[in-house]
Amino acid sequence: MRTRPAGIGTSNADWMGSLSARLSAMPLKHLAVPGSHDSFTFWVDVKAPVGPDQKAFVKYLATIFRHMAKKVMVKWSMTQNLTFKEQLDAGIRYFDLRVSSKPGEPGKEIYFIHGLFGHKVRDGLSDINMFLDRHRKEVVFLDFNHHYAMEEEHHRYLIDMLKEVFGSKLCCIIAVEDITLDYLWEKKYQVLVFYHHPSAEGSPVMWPGNKIPAPWANTTNPIKLIQFLETTLKERAKHGSFHVSQAILTPRVNTIAKGLVWGLRSYLVER
Repeated sequence: MRTRPAGIGTSNADWMGSLSARLSAMPLKHLAVPGSHDSFTFWVDVKAPVGPDQKAFVKYLATIFRHMAKKVMVKWSMTQNLTFKEQLDAGIRYFDLRVSSKPGEPGKEIYFIHGLFGHKVRDGLSDINMFLDRHRKEVVFLDFNHHYAMEEEHHRYLIDMLKEVFGSKLCCIIAVEDITLDYLWEKKYQVLVFYHHPSAEGSPVMWPGNKIPAPWANTTNPIKLIQFLETTLKERAKHGSFHVSQAILTPRVNTIAKGLVWGLRSYLVER
């Protein structure tokens, strides 16, 4: 699986269902599936507090500089420019998901997060489910790999939400090598959920995080990134898991300091 910013064309809503019989019979782990990074951060809430995923000094600066600080954060927190539906229509099938509760907010609501809070997770899942209802041969990978400010009750709430929204579309855990599109179509499975937290252990439809490793280059250098991707692709486990190639450049504190007026897109992507 490859992850990259979602900005490709919009005529790929049924690309899985259009594959040849040879490819639909191939283990899905061997197909290159397009994905997006911090998938649902096409909108963030500048009125909400800074998220618990941020370091203490960032939260401190946000309390001092308030609106100005959040204007900078927006430029570096929004990693996509396409909505849920637009990404799916464009062919994106792997989603990198970071989620959090809002500390101090009553109830157990969960939100997408990347520095600042995004939409409610339930709204995003509902959009995905509506797409899958219209495109019965399309399959998505939902990778819940970062959880913030979440107690056991929050995890239970989110896991129950996933089961409620997707129901029989959720793929049960089996050997990764046995997962083909033909198998998924026969079973009417359309969603593989990977949940990187012990709260999901024992659930037959919550795949453990070790079934989809996603090594991270953590660099702003394109040459080092390519070398890292080539190395990890060769070294990945040949059996037992999917694999994510994170084809992304990662800003550091000094990167953001140098690019205050530009932001993620113009400073890292377009450059």
